[in-house]
Amino acid sequence: MAPNTFNKPANFINRELSWLRFNTRVLSEAQDSNNPLLERLKFIAIYGTNLDEFYMVRVAGLKRLYSARITESGPDRLTPKEQLDEIRSYLKLEKQRLEACYFEIREELSKLGLCIKTYNEADKNQKKELREYFINHLYPIVVPIAVDATHPFPHLNNLSYVLALKLQSIDNPSEIKFGMTRISRMLPGFVRLGDTYFHTDSIVAEFTNELFPGFKVMSWTSFRVTRNADMEIEEEEGDDFMALMTEGLKSRRKGEIIRLEIQKTDDLELKNFVEQYIKVTPEDIYECEAPMNSNILWEIVGNKNFAKLTFPSYTSKILPPLDSNANIFSVLDSQDILSFQPYESFDPVVNFIQSAAKDPDVFSIRMTLYRVGKNSPIVKALIEAAENGKQVTALVELKARFDEENNLHWARALESAGAHVIYGVPGLKVHAKIALVIKSIGRELREYVHLSTGNYNPSTAKIYTDISYMTSKREFTQDATKFFHNLSGFSHKSKLNTLLAAPLQIKPKILELIENETKAGKDGRIILKANSIVDTDVILALYKASAAGVKIDLIVRGICCLRPGIKGVSENIRVISIVGKYLEHARIYYFKHAKVQIYFASADLMPRNLERRVELMTPIFEDNLADKLFGIIKIQSEDNAKAHELQSNGEYIKLAPKEGEKPTNSQKMLEDHTNTLYASLKREAEEVKAKKLARRMLKES
Repeated sequence: MAPNTFNKPANFINRELSWLRFNTRVLSEAQDSNNPLLERLKFIAIYGTNLDEFYMVRVAGLKRLYSARITESGPDRLTPKEQLDEIRSYLKLEKQRLEACYFEIREELSKLGLCIKTYNEADKNQKKELREYFINHLYPIVVPIAVDATHPFPHLNNLSYVLALKLQSIDNPSEIKFGMTRISRMLPGFVRLGDTYFHTDSIVAEFTNELFPGFKVMSWTSFRVTRNADMEIEEEEGDDFMALMTEGLKSRRKGEIIRLEIQKTDDLELKNFVEQYIKVTPEDIYECEAPMNSNILWEIVGNKNFAKLTFPSYTSKILPPLDSNANIFSVLDSQDILSFQPYESFDPVVNFIQSAAKDPDVFSIRMTLYRVGKNSPIVKALIEAAENGKQVTALVELKARFDEENNLHWARALESAGAHVIYGVPGLKVHAKIALVIKSIGRELREYVHLSTGNYNPSTAKIYTDISYMTSKREFTQDATKFFHNLSGFSHKSKLNTLLAAPLQIKPKILELIENETKAGKDGRIILKANSIVDTDVILALYKASAAGVKIDLIVRGICCLRPGIKGVSENIRVISIVGKYLEHARIYYFKHAKVQIYFASADLMPRNLERRVELMTPIFEDNLADKLFGIIKIQSEDNAKAHELQSNGEYIKLAPKEGEKPTNSQKMLEDHTNTLYASLKREAEEVKAKKLARRMLKES
């Protein structure tokens, strides 16, 4: 079949609508009564945070396209206006489900003694404590803001949380004023008394009379604004990129307001006061009853007194041979190590960099840094290495969205320590995850490389599933050296020999591998695990393979623009999404008839990853390591507990065990498998150790 047979708008799911359905799957975890209550509350927090970013970036982008009178923006051919209309109607309906879910969880928590209340629901003693808290902790920080002819409406930063107040003069009751108070982000969302959490805004509202002497509060409501936060940085030769980024971060706070969330109120006059100053289209105004700032729910989720209401804790394992005191470089001299976080610990990766920083034979460390976290032991090790005179090169991607400020901080610290810092690549975002350590032993150079699907962030490594691979194989280390030479020089687009780099190599290779399976027809087999599948060329290639009889399984956590189950087009394609205890973040690509059957990558199957970013895809040659990766995607493709299956109409259906079938929770199975493997390997190691000791004692006797 010709490619244009498949390239019809009806064969594609809209990117933004697919993302909305992903967030619905997050919400479904909050609705799932089989999940512990605090985990359900956590999923509401995640849902809200996701939605904030979606509005700040994706909806903002659609609004810009609409303003520019762009009529088409994707293979589905939906116009920006059609997408905005769909998004708004979808979210208005989903808000009802979200709020019903929140109030159900709140009620269930209260039955167990963990309460979420407003000031008005406090008893006499609690009100006394809350008043003292207001005087000592809130009064000095909260700023009263008058709004009238001589006091203009203030600028509100992105995601500002504000109380709007209708005030009445005590001396002249006919005199009505409107004012505001900002709830600073530095303040907690709740004031905790024992195991009861009182909304901070309700406490501020109760004592607002203290802020506006001579007036009493007639009514109040809270609201929050969302601004366009999709920074556009224009890079020009000779410009100071750090200065540009700093300016861009400032402009983010001033972006156009694109959403207004306001707490439901019966006072229409107060509501109109807010809406007359916050200029957004009526469709982007959301009246809320549940907390607008879902981030504050994390304050409750972390309550140690109710740990039983969270998922059972799991301790990541360090498997032999890395669990001993063996030198990590000596281990890598004899074998490759492939681990799967968070089931296996990220500590060996941290140890890899920390050991390199301290090893007197190491003279060079090179790394890419994308999202490293605020208290990064890895960056601290790089700083230590640079201060000790080692050659340290770090590419710090300043364009990592919403991590820019943190990355600016680390970039400056590394530079101060004497490291060579590269601030990204002009025109491309560096998303590849790679570290190279070079040792000098006598006249010989020994090189070690680490490659990953995830960030160098020990915190997220406990909740994100990612592949981590360490090797000293020459074909990988030579490519790693060339890769870093390309980054620090001018040749950002040269090709590697064993590793595959975007923007030049990954997409052509994936298309070639899909075409190779297409030629195998009904004997063909493809399994792709990714966060998102959006790229039109990849989707068309998969349609062609499906039409040829190739069996295709796609494990896609988030956006999937491919539409399965279309007769003659995608009948042989199955798409599932797994949302559970851990965030599925690894990308694993399997092709049955390829010379190298399995790869892992930093890149998703999206145009931005394949064409506008520097990414890496790694082939796995060792049979035992390839089998390990295949085992992961096989277990996940059989999930019937946390998986949702995509239907041809774009909707997802939560899977459940069929009659006589056992539940398969792939994340729980991988935990259990790693625990069993760890215990088995430890026993074997102890047995070997005991035999060695026995032989030694026999000799000595």
